[in-house]
Amino acid sequence: MKHTNPGLSKASHWLLVTLFSLSAGLLATPSKAFVPYLYQPNKNSLRATSLSIGRTAAQLLQLGQAKEAERLAELSVRLVKTDDKLWAILAEAQLRANKLEKAKASLKKAKSINPKKGSLWFAEASIELQEKNTNKAIELLNRGLKLEPENAGAYFHLGNAKIMQLKFRAALLAFEKATKLKPTFWEALNNKALVLFEIGDIKTSIKTWREVIQINANAEPMLALAAGIYHAEKNNEEALKLAKEALSKNPNYVSSKYQEKQLWGEKLRAATKALLSLPELQANVERARANSEP
Repeated sequence: MKHTNPGLSKASHWLLVTLFSLSAGLLATPSKAFVPYLYQPNKNSLRATSLSIGRTAAQLLQLGQAKEAERLAELSVRLVKTDDKLWAILAEAQLRANKLEKAKASLKKAKSINPKKGSLWFAEASIELQEKNTNKAIELLNRGLKLEPENAGAYFHLGNAKIMQLKFRAALLAFEKATKLKPTFWEALNNKALVLFEIGDIKTSIKTWREVIQINANAEPMLALAAGIYHAEKNNEEALKLAKEALSKNPNYVSSKYQEKQLWGEKLRAATKALLSLPELQANVERARANSEP
C-alpha cells in the first residue's frame, strides 16, 4: 500500500526530488566535496626536518645553551627515532644539563642503532668516569678502542681511569699512546707528568711540564711545574713567578681539593702545599682563595 500526502504540492514534490538528487550526487562523487587539506610529510622530508633541528641543537650546544639544545634534540628524536647522531646530540645536551642517567639512556639508544661507532662507547665511558665507576668506564673504553684504535682521547680517558685506580704504570702507558697519536695533546702530556711525579721521576716530570706550557700556557701545568721546581731544584725565583701567574690564571688551583679533583696525586699536592706556604706567595694565595669557586 502506498502512503500518499494529499497536501504535498507539485513544487514541494520537485524540491524533494531535487534535494535527494543532490544528496545522491554528492555521495556518488566525493571528489567534488570540500575536504580540508592536511599536509602529511613523507619519510625523506621528515628526516630532513629532524636533521635540521638536530643541527640547530648542536649549534646551541656550542653556544652554551644546553637547555634550549635539549628541547630541540628531544624533538628531533621524536621525529626520527633511528638516527644515532640525533641521540648522541641529545645525550650531549643532557650531559651538559647534568642529567647523567638520561644521557646514558640516550647513548645506549644510539649504540643500539649503531653499535660499531666507537665515539658512542667513549662518550658513555666519560659519564661513568664522572660517576667514579672506573671499572665500567675502562670496560667501555676498551670496547670502543677495538672499534677506533687510533682515538687519542679514548687513551687519555683510559689513563685517567687508571690514575683513579692508582695503577700508575698502566696510566703512563695510556698517556704515551695518546701523545704518540697526537703530539700536541697537552692534557695527556700534562697527566703523563702527573704520573711521573707520583712514581718519583721528578726530573722527567719537570721536563714534560716545560714541554706542556710551550704548547699551552695553562694554569695547571704552570703550578705543577712551579711545585716540581721548588721541590727538586729549590729555584725559588722561577717557581714563585710561575705560581703567581698560575694562580692569576685559575685561582681554583689554590685548593688541594680542586687539585685532587684534577687527579693530582698526594706527592704533588704536598709539594704544592709547601710552595704555597712561602711568605712571598701569601698575598697571591689569599687573592686566589677570594676569587676561587666554592
